[in-house]
Amino acid sequence: MKLRLFEFYFIKDYLRPWFGLIYSLFFLFFLGAIGYRITEGWDWGDCLWMVLITITTIGFGEVQTLSPEGRIITVLIIVGGLIFIQFTFQKAVRLFESGYFQRVNELRFKRLLRKMENHVILCGYGRVGQEISNQIKTQNIPIIVVESDEDRKKIAEDNGLEVLCADATLDETLKLAGLDKCKSLVVTLPNDAANLYVVLSAKGIRSSIRVIARAGTEEAASKLRLAGASIVVSPYIAAGRAMASMALRPIAIDFLDLLAGSECEIEEFELSNDISLFETAEKITLLELGIGKKSGAKILAIKEDEKLITNPGGDFLLQPGQVLIAFGSKEQLTTLNRLLGNLVVSVELLK
Repeated sequence: MKLRLFEFYFIKDYLRPWFGLIYSLFFLFFLGAIGYRITEGWDWGDCLWMVLITITTIGFGEVQTLSPEGRIITVLIIVGGLIFIQFTFQKAVRLFESGYFQRVNELRFKRLLRKMENHVILCGYGRVGQEISNQIKTQNIPIIVVESDEDRKKIAEDNGLEVLCADATLDETLKLAGLDKCKSLVVTLPNDAANLYVVLSAKGIRSSIRVIARAGTEEAASKLRLAGASIVVSPYIAAGRAMASMALRPIAIDFLDLLAGSECEIEEFELSNDISLFETAEKITLLELGIGKKSGAKILAIKEDEKLITNPGGDFLLQPGQVLIAFGSKEQLTTLNRLLGNLVVSVELLK
């Protein structure tokens, strides 16, 4: 209902400056039609058609031979059409100078934001933010960039992204970006204090939101976690670990690179904390569920109480709060999600 009201006022505000010109055009049409009706005695269809081809200069020819009085009406219609065009041009120039078209674009963008859901909000479009957006775009997931710098905003728009030019630390900005309906929030502002402020604001608005934040130091990382960030990443530490892995385990890194370019994915399946769901479930081991046989997906590991259990056997018992890390194609992972049913509360793509 709110969306429909917004669309109504959007159309109303968009057309309001043009109402005078629209009324003038209709007045010219029907005044000209009345003139032909009186002077030529044609039916209304021929009268309106004659006015149309006269104003638009289509030049199909007269409906019938015009009388001297009819030619005077035609001249008046042509003069009225020229005056209308002049006023339209002047109106467009005044609206452009007053910022009308910019406001219309902002209204269109707000309308788009209100319709978006299950999207990713990216705060900051620096070098890290640009790489994040490139990776998200490959998954065909809608993304909204929040950036206050005009130069970076222009770069994001050139890359085909929707950009909200505003301060990400403000609650109003996060609400406008659709925090209540988004899939996750990624915070990559260059300042640790600003990142902390955004995380606090986001958690205050929606406590269940998944937040991935950038940190420049270990101290900032610990504070971001305390503020409620789901995952904290330091670009320098992550780059160092990646380079060390390349030096020590090059084959594993090559595998991940190949995985990124394939149709296979690794996803996290977070199980519910509701004990009653597991008490009523008839099949709660990997073998009983037939995950490998029915879905074709492979359970690589299971997170349980901050421990990582790798390559679990078929007799492994599923319990509340566990996180299953599964590998397979999109179809296989979809089948796995269906097999787990209401035991799953969220699914996150890892790679």
